[in-house]
Amino acid sequence: MKFRIAADHPALPGHFPGNPIVPGVVILDHVQQAIEREHGAVTAPIKLAQVKFVQPLLPEQDAEIAIEPASRGWKFRVLRADALIASGDIASA
Repeated sequence: MKFRIAADHPALPGHFPGNPIVPGVVILDHVQQAIEREHGAVTAPIKLAQVKFVQPLLPEQDAEIAIEPASRGWKFRVLRADALIASGDIASA
C-alpha cells in the first residue's frame, strides 16, 4: 500500500515546529490500514511486538508498506523508494 502524508496534516506542526517529520504513530496507523486492507478487519487487540524507525518520513514524501503474515500476526516494512523507514512485528494480543 502506498501513502503520502500531506504537509497540512494536523500532527505535523507539533512534530517538530519549523522542521516537521511524520510521527511514528501516523506511520503505524497506515500500517494497520494496510493490514486491514489486505487481510480484513482486525477485531482482536494487537500489540507492537517490535518496531524500529530507522529514518524519518517527511511530509509529501511517498512511502510504501509491505506486509507479510507471520505466525502470530504480521511483519511489516515501510519504504521510501528503496530506503527502509520502519519495520516491525504486529501480533495479536
